[in-house]
Amino acid sequence: MLLSDKRGRRHLITLAQDGEFHSHAGITYHSLLIGQNEGLEVDSTKGQRFRAFRPTLEDYILNMPRGAQVIYPKDLGAMMVLGDIGPGMSVFESGIGSGALSMMLLRSGATVTGYEIREDFASRATKNILAFMGDVSDRHQIQIRSAYEPIEGSYDRVMLDLPEPWQVIPHAQEVLRSGGILVAYCPSITQVVRLREVLQTTSFIEAKTIEVLHRGWYLEGQAVRPDHRMVAHTAFLTKARLTSRV
Repeated sequence: MLLSDKRGRRHLITLAQDGEFHSHAGITYHSLLIGQNEGLEVDSTKGQRFRAFRPTLEDYILNMPRGAQVIYPKDLGAMMVLGDIGPGMSVFESGIGSGALSMMLLRSGATVTGYEIREDFASRATKNILAFMGDVSDRHQIQIRSAYEPIEGSYDRVMLDLPEPWQVIPHAQEVLRSGGILVAYCPSITQVVRLREVLQTTSFIEAKTIEVLHRGWYLEGQAVRPDHRMVAHTAFLTKARLTSRV
């Protein structure tokens, strides 16, 4: 559940029989929430009122335990569209981080194989996915290995979030079907430049790079203006499509 107070502070909790949520506002008993409808207001032992909802995927990603920095929802949505992800697709993903992209892919109905070199990241991602989605092991597996080495399998899409995505390109060409799409998340423009240079020497075509900026608006009566703060640069997203090598 996601508990929010009047100041907009949010707390992600997992409900349990006889469970308790402890905060600066005292204790909130899980028994007040279990079996109730979403949107319920409950009081803590110090009189702090919380509104309770099931977290959306966006809520969960921004508040879940992290082993690595997550991909922000603004970029996740764009990556899903760039990759044209849909039900039944076979997707290769590396690295896994805290599991944010994995959850987006799985929720779309894809089957996902992930490579992650850090066991602690893989473990955290697995726990996050299980907590939000339940058991999806029939469509998801994580292997502790490097995507800079040959990749096993055959895939419709390749999704990358690692320091040197250009090292994956030769291996991606071997396992991605003709017409398949590769999407890479790169925080630095120097990474993008190197990636695009390598893509030009391969069977990938139609490469493009975008950046997603997220700006909210303040609306209070007749006061209407852009927010002073915004989620600006987080990463560059690069897409390319594989042609037939025959």
